[in-house]
Amino acid sequence: MMSQRGLTHHAVLLHESVEGVITDKDGFYIDGTFGRGGHTRELLKQLGKEARVLAFDKDPEAIKIGKELEQEDSRFEIVHGSFAEITAVVTDRGYVGKVSGILLDLGVSSPQLDDAERGFSFMKEGPLDMRMNNASGVTAAEWLAVAGEQEITKVLKKYGEEKFGLRIAKAIIEERAERPLVTTTQLAELIDRARPVKEKHKHPATRSFQGIRIFLNKELVDLDTCLNDGLEMLAVGGHFSVISFHSLEDRMVKRFIQKHVKGDDFPAGLPILDSQLNKRLKALSKAQKASATEVDANVRARSAVLRVAEKLM
Repeated sequence: MMSQRGLTHHAVLLHESVEGVITDKDGFYIDGTFGRGGHTRELLKQLGKEARVLAFDKDPEAIKIGKELEQEDSRFEIVHGSFAEITAVVTDRGYVGKVSGILLDLGVSSPQLDDAERGFSFMKEGPLDMRMNNASGVTAAEWLAVAGEQEITKVLKKYGEEKFGLRIAKAIIEERAERPLVTTTQLAELIDRARPVKEKHKHPATRSFQGIRIFLNKELVDLDTCLNDGLEMLAVGGHFSVISFHSLEDRMVKRFIQKHVKGDDFPAGLPILDSQLNKRLKALSKAQKASATEVDANVRARSAVLRVAEKLM
């Protein structure tokens, strides 16, 4: 458990994900989502003196903590950027095809949600920001001020899986004609009014906030790049250990693993040997969920899904 400025971060499925990624006590590992360092610190605790851990994060606050950890442990290095840059960073360090494991804890971190100033939470009044790297890029407020009805609808439906995306988009267009959308609660209340049906145990703004956040931060685009490029960076026998928090992420990870477990597609009936299918991954377990004990201690763990796979070739 890490804490910063009174904001607490519980690393989800900590032991399961770290144990799932380790293949060589003195290997080279990547934590693609450093956050506040919970998984990285556990990794370093379990690894040997010759091991190396390289982490990525977009968030400047996470980088500050990572820089402190660099001073504490010479085996660790952090890069300010997206895990989609994995090929360039690993190539630069001479570890192409030599990475022992890649760990990804996807989505937004607890400190980002809990800090109202970051604009991720619809439960707290704050600026409508939602950028993981809040030092650059377009804020949610800036995008909502200029995006067209069709684009807003597409983002809400595709990335938020919000079936009332069109209604909400129309409401946003009408609202901004009267006054700019600048705070999280302003947008959340607008969505609440626009959404005709409420879901049990889910705030009306949940899906829309998710969709806007994923779109602005290119989360699924970056994940697709990291999975495909990461496979090339892994050593044979290296592991992917990936924690997802919503269906879009988990579906992408699941399909990626299934695709490479199955191997190449050939027309039915062709006399192809199993060894000719170019199977590149082996799923090491079924999807793992957080225990009831962990969910009781950290409610955000309830939606977490861990998938682990090993590179075969």
